[in-house]
Amino acid sequence: MKRCLLAALAMWLLAAPVAAADDAKEAWAALVNGSHVALIRHGNAPPGYGGDPPGFKIDDCATQRNLDEKGRAQARALGEAFRQHGVRPEKILSSPWCRCLETARLLGLGPVEGTLAVAASDRSPERLATLREMLATWRGPGTLVVVTHALTVHALVGIMPSQAETVVVRPKLGTERGVEVVGGIPVPE
Repeated sequence: MKRCLLAALAMWLLAAPVAAADDAKEAWAALVNGSHVALIRHGNAPPGYGGDPPGFKIDDCATQRNLDEKGRAQARALGEAFRQHGVRPEKILSSPWCRCLETARLLGLGPVEGTLAVAASDRSPERLATLREMLATWRGPGTLVVVTHALTVHALVGIMPSQAETVVVRPKLGTERGVEVVGGIPVPE
């Protein structure tokens, strides 16, 4: 019995990277084809999962968690990966938090529009409803890039991405509203 469990675990561990590679391949293909949305969590911004310091101000980067060199390198690498795969964003939206804006700009994919609409979470139901509607009605023709926060992505699709990770979604077909996950693109190295 123990050997069977170990064999099953070994098979799963061998298959997991292949599944992740297929997931990323499908995600890249969707972005190249357009009419999809790339939900990108901002790059590395220490200390990580603690939020912003008390008393932070949205218009003062010195009071916020900001990207470090690793986060900047991640943003540049992700932008390069977009170019290498031939993804052409039609529109780039960013949360107005400095770490998101800097990530979006360092992608180097085009003009960035900062908007509170993409900084939604389950704690901001009105903004979340607006963002859900925006994503559900995106038809392109190109790709919509949204640089945001982990809690926003989680509230939208139930996935808590790592810093600089991308979740690709598409609007649901037919009359049903919402989005469905196509795949994920891991943190660039």
